[in-house]
Amino acid sequence: MKKWIVLLSVLTRTLAFSQSEPSAPPAPLPTDFMQELWYKKALIYNLDVKVFKDSDGNGFGDFKGLTQQLDYLKSLGVNVVWLAPFHPSPLEDDGYDIADYYKVDPRVGTEEDFKQCIQEAKKRDIRIITDLVINHTSNQHPWYQSARKDKNSPYRNWYVWSKERPKDADDGMVFPGVQKETWTYDSLAQEYYFHRFYDFQPDLNAQNPEVETEIRKIVKHWLDLGVAGFRLDAVPFYMEIPKTNIKNPTLQFDLLYQLRQFIQWQNGQAVLLGEANVDPKETEKFIGKYGEGIQMIFNFYANQYLFAALATENTEKFIKALVDTRQIAPTSQWAWFLRNHDEIDLGRLSNEDREKVYARFGPQKNMQLYDRGIRRRLAPMLHDRKHIDLAYSLLFSLPGTPSLRYGEEIGMGDDLSLKERNSVRTPMQWSTAKNAGFSTSNQPFHPVINQGEYGYQKVNVSAQEKDPKSLLNHVKKLVKLREECPEIALGEWTILPASTDQVLVMKYDWKGKSVIVAHNFSKDKKSITLGLSEWKGKKLQNLMSNASVPSTSNDTYPVTLEGYGYQWYRLN
Repeated sequence: MKKWIVLLSVLTRTLAFSQSEPSAPPAPLPTDFMQELWYKKALIYNLDVKVFKDSDGNGFGDFKGLTQQLDYLKSLGVNVVWLAPFHPSPLEDDGYDIADYYKVDPRVGTEEDFKQCIQEAKKRDIRIITDLVINHTSNQHPWYQSARKDKNSPYRNWYVWSKERPKDADDGMVFPGVQKETWTYDSLAQEYYFHRFYDFQPDLNAQNPEVETEIRKIVKHWLDLGVAGFRLDAVPFYMEIPKTNIKNPTLQFDLLYQLRQFIQWQNGQAVLLGEANVDPKETEKFIGKYGEGIQMIFNFYANQYLFAALATENTEKFIKALVDTRQIAPTSQWAWFLRNHDEIDLGRLSNEDREKVYARFGPQKNMQLYDRGIRRRLAPMLHDRKHIDLAYSLLFSLPGTPSLRYGEEIGMGDDLSLKERNSVRTPMQWSTAKNAGFSTSNQPFHPVINQGEYGYQKVNVSAQEKDPKSLLNHVKKLVKLREECPEIALGEWTILPASTDQVLVMKYDWKGKSVIVAHNFSKDKKSITLGLSEWKGKKLQNLMSNASVPSTSNDTYPVTLEGYGYQWYRLN
């Protein structure tokens, strides 16, 4: 009987949602309204408290340590900090296996430490968003332990079970080559449980209204403590209806829309940033036709073609990916990144293009992961400082909100001896002090990179702050340059002809002003000509040198870009 009640509830919610969809588009938004959407102009900085700064010497970074480093983040230009999970956890998946959604792991501090960090961040105009991991729990979570021990437990239906092993139990793995199945037998429960991720991460049953009620309680708890929103983990898997096609499951989008609605009832300024690696044709379902879904979504699709362009020195397919992901609601926003906490996913590239990226950036087998990606940080992949500078100029000039992974701003390296994605999760390198100034412990949570070209003795914040030519100071200049160009965050963009597939030129227009950015993906010098008939009489000013670019007699502007060169211009 209970199963029928749950099913009826799901059907009722779905029908109610479909009937409430807007029948006509809303009125156009005034230009000034767009400026009030803070996430449009943000710089997101992703960090894991456990490996950022240890204040008490226990080997774990903590909230007191993070609070001590807020001035550093402010100096970098960061105004949004996205925190990886910091809850009690067995740490089998670096904290993404959560055992208590309402508490702070005592190894990283107390709730009071967390609140103090929020307050100090607000004083510096920095918002904090947290990971919301609601697709699965740890198998050590009390909910799951109760569910597996007793079929009559109130938590039994909070998870997904099957008496027989499903025929597709060997399909749908998120981590192929490491993960063996998606259904695992629990000898105590005497049934198989579903897990999209590792077998120690049983999936929550979002079709159960009690689970959705609990998720709302979790969200309200952290909003009440001052967070400015959530990065929603594994969005498609959270919404999938269990036991539908494992390779192409049915997704219940009203769960996502209702979550957005609830969050904004609690805090009108709060946002949802979605992790959803989806085809451009599916994007509208996640953000909503008129922006009623999640406000921000990572552009995984175009990111893959960006790395293909960096590897092949050809922009043609990247430009197509930009065009394919252009159409989103005015209040929605793409989030861009060069590196995140996972592998660089290349799964949507053709086999030929993927092999080209592997050959350039991850030629050794231990640099690759899950038969689809690369588990390296940006600096050792690109290696050439000019190439790295080009990549960062791209990050800050693409149409959306840039996101930085901690340590990328100083060119941290990777430790390929560590398991899977942990290779890019080593402690922050602050100085030449013990353990890179991260911790005084003899056993830090993750080992510090302490040798070679990317060892903390050579790569650290302290040294780069003093070097005007360092990557850190270069990133700071680009952050400031972007702040001076609101056209990129708020305007409309156009791809300009460049006479070669190795150069990308983009023009942004907003409130009668225009910014043009040109990037040479080739290691060789390239000369191009900029200009359209409507540019007549306008002045092209180089924003990086403050010099004017003289026009020719036919109102065109000759531009030369060095190998891996780039320029930012304002068209007055």
